Amino acid sequence: MDFMTAVRTCFSKYVDFSGRARRSEYWWFALFTVIVGLVASILDTFLGTDIEDSGNGVVSLLSSLALLLPTLAVGARRLHDTGRSGWWQLLGLIPIIGWIIQIVWMVFDSEPGDNKYGKNPKSDTSPDYPAAPPGSGPYYGG
Repeated sequence: MDFMTAVRTCFSKYVDFSGRARRSEYWWFALFTVIVGLVASILDTFLGTDIEDSGNGVVSLLSSLALLLPTLAVGARRLHDTGRSGWWQLLGLIPIIGWIIQIVWMVFDSEPGDNKYGKNPKSDTSPDYPAAPPGSGPYYGG
């Protein structure tokens, strides 16, 4: 899955906490949220919309709120892909240790075949994901 497909998929499943998400979908959307956060911070600086003593601005706050639900949804679907409940995202509330455990889980490969959360998104018959464009495999050989 490429960058734009991942972002489109995450926004089309804005609050869909069911099903499974590929590793690439999760990490491309994570990159997207980082880029949006950086752009929002730059806009806050140039527009002078920084909120005093908070280190954030109005644009950053609004973009964070807009991305909160799709970020939680894709995180839950990613955990489903590894065979875990989406509620394990609450582990991220524990500083450092929780974050490390979550990152490790998000890097794990998917459970092979179908699991209790749905069909494997890597299967060719999964209706939730568009087919990859020709010549876009991991080695660009097809």
